[in-house]
Amino acid sequence: MGPADLKQALAPLQRRDDPRLLVGHETFDDAGIFRISPEMALVQTVDFFAPIVDDPYDFGRVAATNALSDVFAMGGEPITAMNIVGFPTGKLPIEVLSDVLRGGQDAVHEAGAHIVGGHSITDEELKYGLSVTGIVHPDRVLTNAGAVPGDVFVLTKALGTGILATAAKRGLLPDAERIGLTKSMTTLNAAASRAALAAGTRCATDVTGFGLLGHASHIARASNITIRIHAAALPLLAGTRAMLERGALTGGAARNVSYLEPLVEWGSTTDEMRAILVDPQTSGGLFIALKPDRVDEFLRAMPDAVVVAEAFPRGARAIVVA
Repeated sequence: MGPADLKQALAPLQRRDDPRLLVGHETFDDAGIFRISPEMALVQTVDFFAPIVDDPYDFGRVAATNALSDVFAMGGEPITAMNIVGFPTGKLPIEVLSDVLRGGQDAVHEAGAHIVGGHSITDEELKYGLSVTGIVHPDRVLTNAGAVPGDVFVLTKALGTGILATAAKRGLLPDAERIGLTKSMTTLNAAASRAALAAGTRCATDVTGFGLLGHASHIARASNITIRIHAAALPLLAGTRAMLERGALTGGAARNVSYLEPLVEWGSTTDEMRAILVDPQTSGGLFIALKPDRVDEFLRAMPDAVVVAEAFPRGARAIVVA
């Protein structure tokens, strides 16, 4: 489902006011935040999808890492997770399901959390993910609404997972690039989240299905700023440009373009760069707003992160691609 569809579906829903609900769905944040004491709030999220890689174990790790990322994007620490499974009984060996669940469990354990149960249904297609509960101090929540003009944005993982995963499904992706893709999608955003908090930020999001620009637009809207993206600075996974030249585009990219058209000033952006900017990511990195005098501190902790954007007072468009 694209961002425009989601926005339309949520529009008629009336929020139930409660001072304990610190973050709901209105700002398109990565998870909900509910305060349960002056020192603690719950972080709650859910995510699942069909296989994006062929190996069942790797699929489980990718899906779980992707779901856990929403908690890290809010500045939280995951504590428990529950499996969500759709399995085509009779069409796939049960060992496939065991491998998927083992991959998910390993990712959850790496994050320091516990699998406490779950739910499964018989489905025509394999699907897997997690509902995750985390904890965060109410004063240390990272949200879409926390950026201000003058902030600098860093990106902690390279882009291109949607393009490369599409190429892999078509049998176009070389082994080295496939290994790099899997490594990126199974790397937790835990260290990036903790480094962001240590650097004093209060604004971050993870880059997933809406692409870099889609998630950046949520920050721009919630924070009432314009974000200028420095396209030439964007880090790309190996093989992204080559696979894009071979036509490895996802359907989600087209939906993202439609949603973003009134929000983005594209300038002289090439078609190739547009495709990269709207490419739906799976288990992407964190897009983090930092004060300029804290950027070096963050980069020392996360040397693979790259400065890719900056915040300005709100102009005619939410996003400007430079």
